[in-house]
Amino acid sequence: MRLLFLLFTLALTGVTHAAGIDRLKAFIHGARTAEADFVQTVSDKNGRVTQQASGQMAFARPGKFRWDYHAPYEQVIVGDGSKLWLYDADLDQVTVKPLGDMIAGTPAALLAGDNAIEKYFSLKNAGDSDGLEWLEATPKNRDTTFERIRMGFKGDILVQMELFDQFGQHTTLKLTHFVRNPSIAPSRFTFTPPKGADVIGE
Repeated sequence: MRLLFLLFTLALTGVTHAAGIDRLKAFIHGARTAEADFVQTVSDKNGRVTQQASGQMAFARPGKFRWDYHAPYEQVIVGDGSKLWLYDADLDQVTVKPLGDMIAGTPAALLAGDNAIEKYFSLKNAGDSDGLEWLEATPKNRDTTFERIRMGFKGDILVQMELFDQFGQHTTLKLTHFVRNPSIAPSRFTFTPPKGADVIGE
């Protein structure tokens, strides 16, 4: 469903002057909720830009998240803790699946999952480049679409994520207006299919 496989990504802040791994672990232990705006760019294996999108994201750990894509077309992705809902407004279609272990090895598990992060990922500090301090996470579950995930910090804020998938695609997410531990209504992480929409999977 076009952009939907790219949605499992979130923002974070960490501890000043800490290495990338320390920042991530501090975030996991300290951030229960978050909100941010995002701009997403997808490039193919030849570096050609194939998709661009923007919207807002939110999450509540563990296991609840929401991505609202507003441009260039409307899509909504919601993890309610037990199910994953994918809504494409243009197609007027909803896909629903058990959440279960589906997010293992994805950025959602890395940032919105439980505290057992190293059960699912091999982590390493990836040095400094482009004015950012980088962390690299490699999924231990080889069934996932993602080969590796990079997170770039500026000071104590994660401002960029890079996802590399098995198809040679490179996805960049730039995050702005990040808010750590906001109060988020539980209803934001529920989803009711619009009247008349086709629902697949239930």
